[in-house]
Amino acid sequence: MHLAEQLLDLSLSPLTLLLLIFLISALESLAVVGLLVPGVVLVTAAASMAGHQDVEVAWLLIAAFLGAVVGDGVSFKLGYDHREQVTKRWPLAQHPEWLGRGARFFERYGIYSVFIGRFVGPVRPIIPLVAGMMRMPPRTFVLANIASAIIWAPAYVLPGYLLGHTWQRYLSVPPNIENAVLVIAAIVVVLAVVFSWGRAQVVRHGRLYLMTARAARRLPFTRRPWLAMSHSGEVPLASLLLFVIAFTSFCAWTLYVLKHPEALSLDLQAQRLFAWLETPALHTASLGFAKLGDKLGITILILPWAAWLLARRRIDVLLHWAAALGGVALLNTLGKAAFGRARPDTPEYLVGSLSYPSAHTSGFVVVVGLAAAFIAGECARKYRVWIYWVAIALVVPMALSRLMLGVHWLSDLIGGALLGLTLCALVRLSWQSRRRPPLPACPLALLMGATLVLMGLRIAYLPPV
Repeated sequence: MHLAEQLLDLSLSPLTLLLLIFLISALESLAVVGLLVPGVVLVTAAASMAGHQDVEVAWLLIAAFLGAVVGDGVSFKLGYDHREQVTKRWPLAQHPEWLGRGARFFERYGIYSVFIGRFVGPVRPIIPLVAGMMRMPPRTFVLANIASAIIWAPAYVLPGYLLGHTWQRYLSVPPNIENAVLVIAAIVVVLAVVFSWGRAQVVRHGRLYLMTARAARRLPFTRRPWLAMSHSGEVPLASLLLFVIAFTSFCAWTLYVLKHPEALSLDLQAQRLFAWLETPALHTASLGFAKLGDKLGITILILPWAAWLLARRRIDVLLHWAAALGGVALLNTLGKAAFGRARPDTPEYLVGSLSYPSAHTSGFVVVVGLAAAFIAGECARKYRVWIYWVAIALVVPMALSRLMLGVHWLSDLIGGALLGLTLCALVRLSWQSRRRPPLPACPLALLMGATLVLMGLRIAYLPPV
């Protein structure tokens, strides 16, 4: 067995789980970082794994307690020793309202704010920092920090631990599926973080964008290319980074899959998981997704919007969409023929079709991803994160439905998603290569209604192709 598959087959050791609980608890309590880290979800997941492996609960609680104390302690120390510098550094310099919210909470509850604040989501990672800036006596803070952590640790850890301790005992869960669950969950979390916080850092006024701009203008060999790319107003750094990361990842993942023509260990775990999850309702829903993600389904999805763009004479938008859809269809056809990977199961309507990459996944990523990018480009910055999260919420069920139907391996879906993201990035780079007039306001209710009607007709009356 190759090293990569051996690593996938390994379960986390008890010591690793304890360290993981400590780190998550510390980061979840750390100033500002806790606002960006989904600490509750991560602590519950790690505690569930620990319960599944029967790790001693006392050690788990100690790890969570210590992590919470350290995280709040570091935050307090930062505020106490670097009061002036903290407010001038990113991200608080760009979000003074975070400190304002914490200061109001501190003024309202006084010395009790540290204890109460640990359990209040919006101010949890800010209160220790504010307490230090307000010169709260260190002894008082330490007592409040320890007292609240003693209650916080079991409140956050025990539910997940109980879940992990009982799920294998009382449910007929298939064995050895932990890695598949972790990979799927990690993919969703990474997508959410990348297209929310990450993307905000690589567009104009984002921290990474500004750092890159300063560095590019100082270096002689990058100054001219940067200025050339910025002639349209903003260097498309987000699209450029997405292309580099997605394309490189697709090539690396494809090479790995080609070295393992049979199913990966991860694929077999995911297959067992979804066979166990299958119900008549989920199977029916997956068949509906299959009809929406094939060639006819994609055509129906974009038909009302294409007609509206044509009526508004936005041929430039239509050409970019046509290039994206034609490109992903061509690459899927060539990829399936070149890689020749068999499906885990081949229903009658897929006879002669191969497995890698998943055309449903890549096509849907292109359609939904480009729609999100174009819509977000015309919206205020504060709404963009929600648009991308809605896109993720639409794409993930489509991709996972292929596992529910048993017609793809999990590795096929990963390859398809990376291919779709690569095409999205290329089309966006082309679109952003010069200044273009903004898109006109569309009759959203009418177009959405027409799309839903066509989708219903597609699912109800036409077979998948």
